[in-house]
Amino acid sequence: MKPDGPVIGIDIGGANTKIASHDGQITELHYIPLWKDTRLPEVLGEIIYRLKPAKVGVVMTGELADCYTDKEQGVSFIMDAVDALFPNAMYLNNRGEFIDSSGDIMSLAAANWTASALLAGKERDCIFADVGSTTTDLIPVKHGRPLAGTTDFQRLGRHELLYRGILRTNIAAMMDRIGLGSSNYRLSSELFAQTADANLLLGNINREDYNCETADTGGKTKKDAARRLARVVCADTAELDIDDIMDIAWQVYYRQRDELAEALGILASHHGIDTVVGAGLGEFIVRDATKHAGLACTLLSEEYGSDISKVFPAYAVACLANDI
Repeated sequence: MKPDGPVIGIDIGGANTKIASHDGQITELHYIPLWKDTRLPEVLGEIIYRLKPAKVGVVMTGELADCYTDKEQGVSFIMDAVDALFPNAMYLNNRGEFIDSSGDIMSLAAANWTASALLAGKERDCIFADVGSTTTDLIPVKHGRPLAGTTDFQRLGRHELLYRGILRTNIAAMMDRIGLGSSNYRLSSELFAQTADANLLLGNINREDYNCETADTGGKTKKDAARRLARVVCADTAELDIDDIMDIAWQVYYRQRDELAEALGILASHHGIDTVVGAGLGEFIVRDATKHAGLACTLLSEEYGSDISKVFPAYAVACLANDI
């Protein structure tokens, strides 16, 4: 580490590791699927060599990856990888406290939303909504204090965690039927297509945003996405025309939008909050769902820029570490 180097935040997820500096000059996203890829120590080593940070703040969600027998093993693996390179790294837990390996390490599990909510809700009551590649965090914040459950299990039962993302969600896990013409078609339960394919066809994301693997390990053109979407109803592009396939894409989008709007409405009513602050790669769906729910919306890309919004937990923990 370098005393005059940047203060950086690291958000280690199951699929993506995000990096940001507290001044917003550094924003990076590295696709490292922990369940199949052991490159995390190497990537972290390259980061410390290149950036020479003065301080490092860390949050994580990657401990849930099924390569670990349980969350404690996942947390320990991530901490060991970080500590080997950043001996004085600070870990933010689900109570908003920085701890090290001598503390309650299970309070670090899936706590990246804590950093984001503390920063986004510092001067306003809001529901912080971060839609990423895999999941959606919905965190009520009042008087600067996050009011969410402390674990993923708790938050799933409180409408604060939706296991829906803009890229990696299996369409067959989100829908069981697609309407085309006068018929409703049951979906194949195979992983033939994911939300990235629908969003690419609809223009919500571009090829650079589609940073995860495709369902068929094929290309990331709109033609490729259309082929994969046709397969969810066991068809191909010789059987369905582009209008039908676009119809499938819109139905996928609306299903995700409506689920998000429903959860936002429940949380807004329960907590007496009428403002949503959106972040992440899926800001566009936050804006639409918020309007659908009759709530006000602010996007963090409008305040910080889209690059920071996409890695906001990393940026937020960097800012919190810088204040210590």
